[in-house]
Formats: sequence, structure tokens, C-alpha cells
Amino acid sequence: MRYRMTVPMMTGTFALLMATAVHAEDAAALFARSKAASGGALWDSVHSLRSTGKLRAGGLQGEFQQTEDVLTGRSSDSYKIGPVDGADGYDGAHAWSRSPGGEVAVLDDPDAVRNAHSSAWLGAMGYWYPQRGHATYGDVETREADGKRFEVVTATPDGGNPVTLWFAADTGLLARSVQKMGGDTVTTSYSDYRDVGGIRAPFHIATDQTDAAGRTDPRNHHEVQFDRIEANVAVAAAGFTAPAMAATAHIDNASGVTSVPIDLVNNHIYVDGAIDGKPARFLVDTGGMNLLTPAAAKKFGLTSVGKMGGTGVGEKQADVGVARGKQVRVGDAVLAEPVFYVIDLGNLPQIEGVTLDGLVGYEMFRRFDVSIDYAKRVLTMSDPAKFVPPANATALDFKLAGTVPEISGSLDGLPVMLTVDTGSRSSLTMGSPFVHEHALVAKYHAAPEAVIGWGVGGAVRGQPARFGTLKLGDLSIVGIAGDLFVGNTGAFADPTVAGNLGGGVLHRFTVTFDYAHRKMYLAPNAAFGQPDSYDRSGLWLFADGDALKVVDVADGSAAQRAGIRKGDRIVAIGGLAVGELSLADWRERLRTLATGPRLPIRFLRKGKAMAVDLVLADRIPPHVAF
Repeated sequence: MRYRMTVPMMTGTFALLMATAVHAEDAAALFARSKAASGGALWDSVHSLRSTGKLRAGGLQGEFQQTEDVLTGRSSDSYKIGPVDGADGYDGAHAWSRSPGGEVAVLDDPDAVRNAHSSAWLGAMGYWYPQRGHATYGDVETREADGKRFEVVTATPDGGNPVTLWFAADTGLLARSVQKMGGDTVTTSYSDYRDVGGIRAPFHIATDQTDAAGRTDPRNHHEVQFDRIEANVAVAAAGFTAPAMAATAHIDNASGVTSVPIDLVNNHIYVDGAIDGKPARFLVDTGGMNLLTPAAAKKFGLTSVGKMGGTGVGEKQADVGVARGKQVRVGDAVLAEPVFYVIDLGNLPQIEGVTLDGLVGYEMFRRFDVSIDYAKRVLTMSDPAKFVPPANATALDFKLAGTVPEISGSLDGLPVMLTVDTGSRSSLTMGSPFVHEHALVAKYHAAPEAVIGWGVGGAVRGQPARFGTLKLGDLSIVGIAGDLFVGNTGAFADPTVAGNLGGGVLHRFTVTFDYAHRKMYLAPNAAFGQPDSYDRSGLWLFADGDALKVVDVADGSAAQRAGIRKGDRIVAIGGLAVGELSLADWRERLRTLATGPRLPIRFLRKGKAMAVDLVLADRIPPHVAF
């Protein structure tokens, strides 16, 4: 259940009303006019800026402060809004972030590094001062948007991603900048220019973001109105480095190690814990942050405030609020003053066939070294000072993309960057940009499109496929039954990663994460060499009381040939009442029962009892074949 949400930071994009590719003037002349309109040579003596003001985001208002070294592009900011606070910065090499829960991390995945370089180039005004950072430029174009004319040019700083700069035709001032960040397009607009000791600086900055499908969510509109901007304040390198994490997490025993049993359902990891001393049930998700459902927040007496937009693997966007608790505990692992994102998980209890209060994820993984023994069904967390790397395990380096670990490997000879997601039950889902670029649907003779998963944002559709060999370090994993996402919304539309590695592969190992040193360790267990099965029915099912509700029927599948339809309620399979097994057990049977024999199915259609024989059939090759 990989998902994303926007926290109080500056991101976004505006829809264009009209654009014309008319060459106007070269970039150098455009920048010279812009500099003259902004204060001209007075900028030559400016080495730093400090800005303070009000931040508005997600229906909340708070304080924002930023310090910039304009000679190098280094920066740091801090915010406090509603019940949360955090900080971000760039130290000259990497961006870093302090999350609302207090976790500090350097953002070192390749796309984050490129975007940090571009943002630093922009902050250093490299378009005025090329000695601060070289860039290449496209043609200058005249465009119209929102009833105004702009001179527009795209710059690509060395080592960075492209940035498109929009200068107002009437004033020459920078009006907006546009950057790609992951699968989103982020636009920052600049207005309310005022005099600061002879130079002109924008006192109002607003951002929005548009996804790959062209959707802009107004809940994620952020703006800062500065009250004060000071030039040439004293700055020091230490002011731009990532801060130390506050000691708000600990293992509550002398050994510094705690272990808890896990329930493994649909390759998802569930643990028991507590929030403010009250029992809680969590899904463990490397791809997510601390999260509660609205009902759980109410149960624990936590007040959710704000309304941001959250996206996950599904197509829809959901409301996200924030709440702060006193303590979250899993075993003897304790986080004090945790921040929870509050979001409706929709049909997840029906999808999983289990109840849960929410997720624990990045915060626990960042604070502790975490080992998941899938075979023994045990999760162990260690104080970093007490952690000993596992013996006889393959060590893989990972980068951190926000809160999500990314590892590199190869899939049938193609280099891949994969997010690692214990919250995904699938084995391997390849994202649509990578799928289209390498024509994977044809290469793997993928099955027809169907529902392949469900998460924040609803259903995920894709095409099942059997892969050859995934190589991770010195490990070769053969015959993975995975999926090809072909849509243009949600987390799997991100062009900066090839795909997502989920529990269907991870359960073959004891998996250990050391976030502090960016290491993941994989120690194969008895399941390592077992064949990877895939659903043979074509049914996507929800738990529905004493029945299984049919939510989707794959084209060309066994279920479609048998005449089963979306909306039918299955009450018995193979002569056994549905209520005698869990949803996870039924899914396992529909993956592993033999093809060929007739499997009697009894179901209700609009209240009418019906029966058919289902003949299971492989939707993808049972073995490596492409």
C-alpha cells in the first residue's frame, strides 16, 4: 500500500490557458532585463536572504522561516502549522528533511539529488550569475496564461532536472517556475514584489502540483506570505546541515532489542501495538508513514485537523488530516509525541478480510533497525547502538526517496530502480513509464488488464506477467509472477523508478533494514526457491459477511468463461461454505488449486441462488516463458 501525501512544503502547478511557440529573444537578453527590473547591480552585493512569514496549507495556518545562501544555493527552512512542525534544507550536496514526527533523513535517491541541484541553482539565481552554476537553455517562447503574457525558457542546470522559468512580459519579473518531481509537475508562483534595500523580492509564494493525468488538487495548494525579508544576514555552513534527531524514540528494556509476533495475511504484515496505552492493530509498511483511519483516531481520542490531498497506488485522491498522539508502542519500541496522518482507507478491511486501525512505517524504520523474519513470523526492532548486521545475508545499498527505500538491480538484463514496499502484497509491479519505454506488455505476453491491487485511492488495474530473472546483488530470483501497470495516475506512474518490490518477493527472505546506513539485508528462507503462483480464477474478491463479493472479473479468465459477474456474492466453493475459510485462504486456493478439474461455485445474483462450475486456468505462464 504504497501511498503519498503532501505535507506543509511548497509544491504545485497551474493549468495553462494558451501557449504559443513564438521565438521572442535569446535567454541572455531575457535574464538581463529581469535582473534590471529586480534591482540590477545591487544584487551583486547580496550574499544571503532571511524570510519570515505565514504559511497556509491544507486548511491550516502557521509560521514559516527560510534562510538562503544565494552565492551557493544552500538553504534551510522551518515551519509550524497546526499540530505539526518540520524543516527542510540543502547543504550544498543533498537535500534533507525533518518530518513532522521529528525523523531526519538525507534525501539521496537520484531524482531527489537532481531536483535539489536545480532548486539550489534557482535559489542562487544561476540564470543571472552563471558562475554560480552552469545550465543549458532552450529557446525563449512567448506564452499566454491566465490572461497575461510571459517570456518562457527552460533551463537544465548541470547535474539537475529541467526548470522552466516564466517571466512576466510587462514587468520582466520572475512570475513562476515549473519542475517535474517524480510523477508530478510542480509550479511555484512569485508575486507581491517589494523593495528590500533597493532590490525587489517576492513576498508571496504559492505552489500547486499536477499529476501525470493533468489533475491539480486544490487541497494541496500551499502559500507563504512573508512579513519580512532581510538581505545579507550572517550565515554559517552549520545552519544548512541536517539537524540531529531528537531523542524521542527508545526500546523500553535494557537489551535494546524487542521482538513481536506478526500475522502474515496476503503477504501483508500485521502487528499488535498501542496508542496512548490503548490496544491498536497495525499494518507494517515501509512505503508509508504513521497513519490512522478516522474511526481509529476517534477511538484513541485524537483530533484530526486540516485537509490535504493524499494519493496512493489507486486513481482517486483522498482527504488527509493530521493528529498528534502521546505515544505509539510496538512491543518495547516506543515513539513519543507521534504524528499520525488520518485518512479513510476505504475498502481495505474488506480487501484484506481483517480489521486494522492504521499503519506504522517510516517513523519506526527510521528510528530503529528492523528485521522481518517472514518464515518464523517475527518482527524485531533494535536500538541502532545495539544493532548487529545479520550474518549470511546479501547486503544491498538503498537510497531514500522521501520516506521510501529504493534499491537497484536488473530485470531480465534491464537495469531497474525499485521501491521496497512491505505494504504491497504483490511480488513485483512495474510502473507504466518503464513498461511503455521497454514495451514490456509485448515482451512478456502479458495477460489482459484487470484489477491487480487495491490501496489508498482505490483499485489498481494492470496486466499480469511472468518475469524471467530479477537480480539483486548476488541474488537471482527466477520466475516472479508480477504485474505491468499501464495507467497514468497514482504511485505507479512515477517515471523516476522502474517498479515496486512487494511482499510476494520479500516473504522469501528474512529482510533487515538499517536506515541509518542505507543498508537492506536479504537472507533467503525455505520459500526462496518455491514457484511464484498467480491467481487462476480471474476474480477480485472482497470479504462480505458470510460471502465473497465479486468486485472484478478479468477478461478472458476462467471466471468470465464460467459466467460469473461483477456484483455476484459467492457463498460456497468446491462444496465448502465460504465462511469456513478466511479470504486470504480462499485467495491462496484460487492461486494454487490445479487447473482442469471442475470447481463447483454457488453464488447469489441479485438475491437469486445460482451455481456454475469454474475450471481454473493459468492467466500467465506457470513457468518462465517470454
